[in-house]
Amino acid sequence: MGATSAEVVLARFVAAVDSERLGVYGVHIRVGKETASHRWRSDDRENLYSVSKGVCALATGIAIDEGLLDLDRRIIDVFGDFPLGPGVGDVTLRHLLTMTSGIDFLWFGHEPIPWPDLAAEMLRRPSAGRRFQYSDVSTYVAMRILAEQVGDVRDWLMPRLFEPLEIENPQWHRCPLGFILGGTGLELRTNELARISDVLIDRGSWKGDVLVSPGWVDAMHTSWVETGRPSPMDRYGLATWAGPDDAWRLEGRYGQFVVVHGDAVVTITAHEESLEDRLSELAVQLTA
Repeated sequence: MGATSAEVVLARFVAAVDSERLGVYGVHIRVGKETASHRWRSDDRENLYSVSKGVCALATGIAIDEGLLDLDRRIIDVFGDFPLGPGVGDVTLRHLLTMTSGIDFLWFGHEPIPWPDLAAEMLRRPSAGRRFQYSDVSTYVAMRILAEQVGDVRDWLMPRLFEPLEIENPQWHRCPLGFILGGTGLELRTNELARISDVLIDRGSWKGDVLVSPGWVDAMHTSWVETGRPSPMDRYGLATWAGPDDAWRLEGRYGQFVVVHGDAVVTITAHEESLEDRLSELAVQLTA
C-alpha cells in the first residue's frame, strides 16, 4: 500500500468510470501524503445521504471528548417525558449509532415526516433487543440526544469541525421541528468531504490539530456488529461499514463514499443508481 501514486490510482479510476459508464460527479484520492482529483461535472454541494452519519459519529466523539456525552447515555435519561415503548428506555446512544436499538421503525430522509415529532414516533414503539435495523431515524434520535447538550448540532460543529476544515456555511436538511436529520441531508462538495476523509485517515487530526481523539476514530471502524446482510453490508460500526476486503467506509445513497484502505482514502460523490458497490470495489482494488 502506498507504492502506487495518487495520480496513477486516479488515472485508473477515471478510465474505469468512463469505460463502465458509472455516474460519478467527482473523486478525490489520497495515497500516503499524495493527492489527486478529477471531476466529471461542476463541484456543487451534493446531499451526502448516509455519509452524513459519519459526520454525526465525529460529532459524538467530539462531545465525548468534551465530557458532554457517553455512549451509555440512555433514552430514559433524555426522553423520560416521552411515552416510551417497552424496552426503549434502556436503549443507549451506542445502540442508536450502531443501528441496534431493536426498534422496528424504517424511515429515510427522502420520505415525508407525517408525524409531529419523528423521535417520539420511533421511541413509542417497542424494542425487541439488540437487533440490527438500518434506518436514518436512529441517527436522527442520536443527534437529538446530542442537541439536548449542545443546542443546534450543526452550529455547535461549526468551530469544532467545519471551520477548521474551511467548510463555509454547510447546510443540513432539517425536520419540521428544526433539528438536523442527522443520518442524511448534509450537503458538501467533493473536496469538502475529502477534508473529512483526511480527518478519518489521520485518526482525528487535521494539519496537526486534534479535532477528535484518535481512539474514537479507531472505535468507529472496529466496534462491528453483525447485520445479517450479505457482504459488503454484513458488518456495521459507529456509522461505518466494513469492507470491501480489509477497507472500511462511509456510504451514502447513489454512490457517496469515503473508502479508507490502508494509507489510502478515496472520496466519491456520485449519482449512480444501480452500481454503487462497483465504486467502492474500484476504490479498494486500485489502492491495493
